[in-house]
Amino acid sequence: MPGGEDGQLLRIEILLAQGRAEAADEALTEALRVLPQSLRLVWLGRDVAFANGRPEVAALRLDQVRQLYGSRPSAYRNPADLVVFGRAALLLGADPKDVLTKVYAPAQKAAPNRRDVYLARGELALSKGDYALAATAFQEGVKQVPNDPDLLSGLARAHEEGDRKEMLAALLAALKLNPRHVPSLLLQADHAIDGERYADAEENLATVLSVNPDQPDAWALRAVLAHLRNDPAAEASARAAALRVWATNPRVDWRIGEKLSKKYRFAEGAERQRQALQFDKTYLAAKAQLASDLLRLGEDAEGWRLAQEVHKEDGYDVEAFNLVTLQDTMAKFTTLRNEDFVVRMTAHEAAVYGPLVMDLLGRAKTALVEKYGAELIAPTTIDIFADPKDFAVRTFGMPDIPGFLGVCFGRVVTANSPASTAKSNTNWQSVMWHEFCHVVTLQLTKNKMPRWLSEGISVYEERQANPAWGQHMTPVYRELILKEGREGLTPVRSMSAAFLAPPTPERLQFAYYQASLVVEFLIAKHGLDKLRAVLRALRDGDDINRALARHIAPLDEIEPAFVAYARDLARAMGPDLNWDKPEKELLRPDAAVQLQGWSALRPRNYWLEQRRIRMLLDDKQWAEAKSALTALLNHYPDQRGDDSALRLLAQVQRELKETAAERETLRKWAAIDGEAADAYLRLAELAAADGEWPEVKLNARRFLEINPLVPAPWRLLAKASAAGPDTATAIMANRTLLRFDPANPSDVHFELARLLQKTGDPAARREVLLALEDAPRHRAALSLLLEIDAARPAGSPSPQP
Repeated sequence: MPGGEDGQLLRIEILLAQGRAEAADEALTEALRVLPQSLRLVWLGRDVAFANGRPEVAALRLDQVRQLYGSRPSAYRNPADLVVFGRAALLLGADPKDVLTKVYAPAQKAAPNRRDVYLARGELALSKGDYALAATAFQEGVKQVPNDPDLLSGLARAHEEGDRKEMLAALLAALKLNPRHVPSLLLQADHAIDGERYADAEENLATVLSVNPDQPDAWALRAVLAHLRNDPAAEASARAAALRVWATNPRVDWRIGEKLSKKYRFAEGAERQRQALQFDKTYLAAKAQLASDLLRLGEDAEGWRLAQEVHKEDGYDVEAFNLVTLQDTMAKFTTLRNEDFVVRMTAHEAAVYGPLVMDLLGRAKTALVEKYGAELIAPTTIDIFADPKDFAVRTFGMPDIPGFLGVCFGRVVTANSPASTAKSNTNWQSVMWHEFCHVVTLQLTKNKMPRWLSEGISVYEERQANPAWGQHMTPVYRELILKEGREGLTPVRSMSAAFLAPPTPERLQFAYYQASLVVEFLIAKHGLDKLRAVLRALRDGDDINRALARHIAPLDEIEPAFVAYARDLARAMGPDLNWDKPEKELLRPDAAVQLQGWSALRPRNYWLEQRRIRMLLDDKQWAEAKSALTALLNHYPDQRGDDSALRLLAQVQRELKETAAERETLRKWAAIDGEAADAYLRLAELAAADGEWPEVKLNARRFLEINPLVPAPWRLLAKASAAGPDTATAIMANRTLLRFDPANPSDVHFELARLLQKTGDPAARREVLLALEDAPRHRAALSLLLEIDAARPAGSPSPQP
């Protein structure tokens, strides 16, 4: 036969790639007539059968591979046949680890320059959700076979859920080798859909369909695009085209639903997965995706059950394993609930600050639901995790995805607890307000809004709730806003791209801030009613740019007006300062003369003042540092964060023992910075020393917004509340203090007993007995016990201790 086995395999693969399924079947039949014992031809026959819509024939081909290998295993010891045997063994239920070590490893050792084994290893890892292992396999393959688009495309897929830069590099390399490489074009279309570059996605899919007019994934993605533009007729047509050859192909609906879920359309995605499972109840990818969708929709019972089923059927599926492990952890959580919210958290954290969470959520609901005209599906579920790995698994299915404080899916919110964010001074109340705002806007739009607008509204609403919360103008943001071109502001019409593949983490943070400025601008210049109209239009299926043009103004008017608005804000920050940045060469020790000349032309340069202040602080020249900081603050007073001149000035004033001045500086800092934990604690301590209890209480509460899991703020809150008329808060704070196993529990029990007696609560006697149990000679507790017993009516029963 011309070309032998390899030639026939190539011929059939080319016909399949072109969508010529019937011709491929004829070629396969002809080849098997001559080479009936070819394991590779029989295995390829599965793909031919699927391409012709005959899954029952594909099943027979798999059994034929099993019989051929089982009858003469010694005849199939070459590396290419071993890879086929390994692939078949996996489908027949073999242990993946055994296949890797006992089949693929010997095949790779025997022929390290064959691509088959690297593709098989990588695809196996991808199927289990082990992206790191997949990347390793494909990278090893690329080293051995550097100009193979299939290996490069596989490498791109391995990085799809992680490093998008690496993904794009591998993808572009594959397409450079073969501009009509179908797997790469499909991945490129997928990526374009993520970035809302729908025209680009259509172009990629058109190229795919020019190669293979029946390519089901291409038609599935076209159905996704039609769904996203609210065109049900086109969606149905595209789906029908995807199913034309194989009417019950479960991959089609799985693919549509999986992509819709990535766009946060979990309800529609779940519907597609159910359809896929109707076609094939054993299609594990659809079951796994449905489990994930349901857990994000708050339908926990079915979601967890399906995750367990997936794990039982495939013990190597990484996400399923992670989820069932997490389920065991969450089974120990405490649940707090009312008619609006279900909050799940560790028992200790629920006891310590659970009531604060419920109170905050209630206030957020009051402030935001009516404001945006939303009708929420109750209850909203909030899962709070002390372990960041548990948060990542609940949110993404994988444990090592850092960089997120909270995520909202619509009805479900996941959040890191203060236990995992305390070192960064993150304000958990601000985060929770932000996430609940997502609940409002996502449900209002039925999850049809772009990420940038949802994030922009949430950051904006943080600032509305508390001026110290959320993101604010910084020197870095000022610089970015005033830059021209691509390094500056992102055009409003392209805001989604700023979130998809930011070049640096700093640019991602700036995307959040810019999005909030766009929202602030739209509300300030056009009114909240018009923004609400945009949200309603999105709910009805309109495109964001079209909705903005219809309900607010044409984008050609919005964009220059927004740029002017943002730049006015930027220029208003430190308007009397010079903001030119000196080149690094000017800051070298041997460039002092040049720096002096440069600075003479730029008086009051912000960056040089910062540098001079740091040098003064390093040399402990407190008086000179105080003068420089005071001057800088006169020009730029609203400084936040660790580099804030307010923080540094308070530090200097403390060194100079200027306590009154220090306190006033700390007050200014605390009023504008929602993460100034050091300021809150210091202010509370200073106020407590002077007996100024309202200020103690204010700053203790501020500190609790950052870290309620340490006793100090609770102790201060208890003392301040007891000194004023707020006995209920004092009781609550003292009870919370006991959760920390204090060194002096008898004193806390005694104080609690004293407060309870003040309110006439009979539980006072139990608390005083607990104080005496810990410290039998506690004289004040003994006196209080006598006082309580003397006040009891004659004959009344003693409360149980």
